[in-house]
Amino acid sequence: MYMFIRFTCAVFLAVFSIVGLSFSANGQEDNFFEIPLGGNAYQTAGEADEVVNAAGIQTWAERGSEFGVYFRADAAAEVLVDLEILPQAGDSRISVLLNGRALELSLAQGDEGIYEVGKFPLRPGYNEVQLRGLAKTGADFAQLKSLWLRSDSPLRLDFVRDNVDSRFYWGRRGPSVHLSYTLPENQNFKWFYNELTVPVGEDPIGSYFMANGFKEGYFGIQVNSDTERRVLFSVWSPFATDNPKDIPADQQIKLLKKGEGVYTGEFGNEGSGGQSYLRYDWVAGNTYRFLNSVEPDGKGNTVYTAYFFAPERGEWMLIASFLRPQTDTWYKRPHSFLENFIPESGHLERRVFFDKQWVADAEGNWTELTEAKFTGDDIARRGYRKDLAGGSDSGRFYLKNGGFFDAAVPLQSMHERPGTGEHPEVDLARLEAGK
Repeated sequence: MYMFIRFTCAVFLAVFSIVGLSFSANGQEDNFFEIPLGGNAYQTAGEADEVVNAAGIQTWAERGSEFGVYFRADAAAEVLVDLEILPQAGDSRISVLLNGRALELSLAQGDEGIYEVGKFPLRPGYNEVQLRGLAKTGADFAQLKSLWLRSDSPLRLDFVRDNVDSRFYWGRRGPSVHLSYTLPENQNFKWFYNELTVPVGEDPIGSYFMANGFKEGYFGIQVNSDTERRVLFSVWSPFATDNPKDIPADQQIKLLKKGEGVYTGEFGNEGSGGQSYLRYDWVAGNTYRFLNSVEPDGKGNTVYTAYFFAPERGEWMLIASFLRPQTDTWYKRPHSFLENFIPESGHLERRVFFDKQWVADAEGNWTELTEAKFTGDDIARRGYRKDLAGGSDSGRFYLKNGGFFDAAVPLQSMHERPGTGEHPEVDLARLEAGK
């Protein structure tokens, strides 16, 4: 049986200051770490939906509920693991498993603070601390705030360190990654064409596979639930706000036309504007085609139109056409991205391939795009999450995130795919005419 020592946070930090450890500005030292569960823990098993939020693991009611805490180490090491417990409502026993070693922690009603679990091995790359409930007398096995690690040797760990600007939320969603396609200079392009394939098994709930991005919006496919998938096309208003109700009438996105069965409305919370989506059960493993246009109307506005080709139907489908006021532009910044919009599934891997990128001018002259830059969001740039990759693979571009894999691709890296020289066979004039 292990001897479990109770500390308050203040005493815990004071003890390690006494033995000579110095702390960096972010409160971490090179062999002493607090990993907040609010940004780094996930429920990995169980039928009940337990609560993990910015405060940590808030409910742990069911025996089958398990949790994983993820972080990345720069080297192999042996570490002492402690758990920070919120006030305990009953007696319990929990199992802590890390890299093949399992130890038990016993807690009594009223326990609170930081408790030693024991020593565990770390591997270079991502590690998962697995938490399992063994027995309890109260409503929960435990409510947990943080995981603490101590090493006898210098060690670097990567994890979501702080909740400034809601980084626990964004960090649990996982790193968003992007490909920006190199566009020829000094030319105006109206059309962008792209093909998208999601591998079987890499389409968890919360995934947005965005194929055709442009400076003012995006166009791609989503996994919204076990029973619903969507084709989504949105255009931001020129008025900067997260509340669509604040947009003045002369800066609102106007719907010009939409396809059969397509929902259109407003969106907010990430800028605001016009949104359209088609509920469509797209299938992982199949290749879908995306084509959209950006064209000034000569009156100080720009028209954005999106078409989707599903192999199951064998035809192009109009999604929607929007007019964006106070805008005079052609297609700018063609790009793709991959993101997860549900924090609870941020520990799951997702991947997507993009192929045959082409742009065309207003006269229908096609130009192939074969170069792309790989970038990431704030969570990726800070190094809080490093399970991210993108580039060229087997003649196609790809993006990958989530799953806490080790083989990261450097941000800002440039990638190329081989050109095919065969432009899309699309009758653009007939498509615009609705025939």
